[in-house]
Amino acid sequence: MASDRRNFAVNGYSLSICPHPGPMSTAETLVKGHADLAEVALPDFSSEVYKDAYSRINAIVIEGEQEAHDNYIAIGTLIPDQADELAKLARMELKHMKGFTACGNNLGVQADMAFAKTFFTPLHDNFQKALAAGNVTTCLLIQAILIEAFAISAYHIYIPVSDPFARRITEGVVKDEYTHLNYGQEWLKANLESVREELEQANRENLPLVRRMLEQVADDAAALHMDKEDLMADFMASYQEALTEIGFTSREIAKLATAALLG
Repeated sequence: MASDRRNFAVNGYSLSICPHPGPMSTAETLVKGHADLAEVALPDFSSEVYKDAYSRINAIVIEGEQEAHDNYIAIGTLIPDQADELAKLARMELKHMKGFTACGNNLGVQADMAFAKTFFTPLHDNFQKALAAGNVTTCLLIQAILIEAFAISAYHIYIPVSDPFARRITEGVVKDEYTHLNYGQEWLKANLESVREELEQANRENLPLVRRMLEQVADDAAALHMDKEDLMADFMASYQEALTEIGFTSREIAKLATAALLG
């Protein structure tokens, strides 16, 4: 209902939180986002400006997939009865990493992995801290919700302006990332009443980090024709949908989302 919509305008960002519209299949999402690919103005993939920016963006996705692999294996030590399923998710992430490495090679770009490792340090450190404490809820929020929603949003915005080789790779990856996001949603949904307090605290600590990460790469993303505001809006939409599936109300989601804008 329109009366449930809540609008925010904080620190230069506008955000609308509205009730979950109902499930949308991955195929529907891809079609919805990329129906007008032919009309999108593509960047010059051969320009030095593009390749310089791509060296960092490509490194981020490669490192992100490596981090995801390691994180799912680590989460398996906290949920031993699901270790096999988590190992399966981890193997998918390694496949993604190889695909994105091939995307860089296709453009003749060397990924700036040192930059990417620094880029992920805040989330990496928070994950490792939670892992050491045995806080599976925080680990799942960071990896299976925040990072996966971050990846999905970035890939949604990237696909329409990507080169043909990278587009094929990325479209396949997005489908897998929905599977990973769904895993985190289902576990947190099943355990929500017992993990709610930790989940809310983990949100306050980690959601602002994602916003800062998006801001950090805004200029490089712009060189790839990816708009910062579009990235943030798509991320928050994916995150909102995940929280709805987990069991939060629209009012609770609005409160949780404010952490990104004020943190």
